[in-house]
Amino acid sequence: MSFVVFPAGPSDAEEMARVHVTSWRETYRGLLADAFLARMSEPGFARRFRRALSEPGESVTLVAADRYSLVAYAQGGASRRGAPGEAEVATLYVLRQAQGEGVGARLMAQMARALSAQGATSLMVSVLRDNLRARGFYEHLGGEPEAARQEPGPGGRLLYEVAYRWRDIRSLTA
Repeated sequence: MSFVVFPAGPSDAEEMARVHVTSWRETYRGLLADAFLARMSEPGFARRFRRALSEPGESVTLVAADRYSLVAYAQGGASRRGAPGEAEVATLYVLRQAQGEGVGARLMAQMARALSAQGATSLMVSVLRDNLRARGFYEHLGGEPEAARQEPGPGGRLLYEVAYRWRDIRSLTA
């Protein structure tokens, strides 16, 4: 599969919403409540994405497209933990049809470059503990897992997340 990665703009909001909802339904079935996944609204996410992409800020949003449409996106910025020099990839979603094609690794590398240019020296990403495919992906990229922690999830359900950390963000850009 051939694809391109580029910064997202407000005109990408609808396609990002499609990728978001579809990838959640593909990935989180059995990990999140079916009723929650069924209620996810592409128009609702499109409004949020359009608004966020229209406002200037420090966050970075990248999308990946094949010759037909968007197949993935990633968003990141300063770490939620507020650790000096630490950035966080808050979201990275790849449609199942594009997984295993290098899209996710390319998005991670491009995110690391962009966040490094903003001054980040380390990077983290959190993933559901039971999302073994994603955990394997981040481990393959050299992420060091931290102990699982409980976090509030959709619908108020408590979930376990594992944070992966790259102490030197440059390890993702080489």
